[in-house]
Amino acid sequence: MEKSLHSQGYRTMLRLLRKTRRNVGVTQEELATRLDETQTFISKCERRERRIDVIELRKFCEALGIPEGWASEGKRQEEGNR
Repeated sequence: MEKSLHSQGYRTMLRLLRKTRRNVGVTQEELATRLDETQTFISKCERRERRIDVIELRKFCEALGIPEGWASEGKRQEEGNR
């Protein structure tokens, strides 16, 4: 199993996370404040310069007010639009 910042699955998850953040109307700065992090931290995560672990992903979801299973549903929708 590939565990890389460059795997297709990880890229898809980050694309969906960024899209979801924007759809709920939250800026990187607002998300950073909610997570008690810096905007740079959020930017590096979204650009794959820093890997998000499962605990951090749960915190991202909580901060954005989205269910933890959002990625599975978002991926299915993305695949259906191709």
